[in-house]
Amino acid sequence: MVEGQKDLVPMAEFVGLISYFKDKLKLFIGVFIGGMVLGYPFSGEIIDWLMTAQGYLPDGVELIILQPMEVILLRLRIATQIGLILTLGLIISDLSINGGKIFSNAKRKNVNPTGSKLFQLLIVLIFAIVLAITGSIYAHKILIPMLLEFLANDATSVGLTNTWQLQSWIGFIVGLFFGSIVSFQTPLVALILLRTGIISRVSITENRGTIWFAAVLLGAALSPPDPLSMFLVGGPIILLLEIALIFDKILGD
Repeated sequence: MVEGQKDLVPMAEFVGLISYFKDKLKLFIGVFIGGMVLGYPFSGEIIDWLMTAQGYLPDGVELIILQPMEVILLRLRIATQIGLILTLGLIISDLSINGGKIFSNAKRKNVNPTGSKLFQLLIVLIFAIVLAITGSIYAHKILIPMLLEFLANDATSVGLTNTWQLQSWIGFIVGLFFGSIVSFQTPLVALILLRTGIISRVSITENRGTIWFAAVLLGAALSPPDPLSMFLVGGPIILLLEIALIFDKILGD
């Protein structure tokens, strides 16, 4: 760390965040499990839609099933990601309402929310849903068709037969959808952290290089393990974070 450079999240706030997660751990686990249970039946509809979606299966590509358990494993994977998305939504909503209280003992100016908490929660949920839909459209219209066509052309150029395993193909697509939905929540999460005083614009700007590197790593964690996917998922995180900083500056203190 460069001398004089501020920590992105000071120790007091970090300790408060850890305590917050400990207190809400059972609730988060319950929502995650509930999301999985509710998402498993729905996952079958998702697989059916992916099988018929236009642009998801390039010309000349043949799908194969190597083992009978593939569909069950796919449904479990989709259900798990639905549970994670619902849990993330709960965390964002809770932080938007209770962020000031969580860090009330920190040596930082807290921004206490004004107005109805119910109205504030409604606004956050609307923005979260809009951003999730935007991320899904980005994945559906740009990210997934571009990457699948690239992979198919790359295999053809070296004389390989385009035979894709069902589990790998749908897993790749679902991973990109999940990564896009999560990464597009960046401006909402950043604004909540900024407006509640958990972090500051100064700490973000002074740690911009570290944040950009972390965005690339997060893109790698959320997306399939290839460099192009990492860039196309991690890139929007960086762009959306900068947009959040501009918006926060417009709002002022």
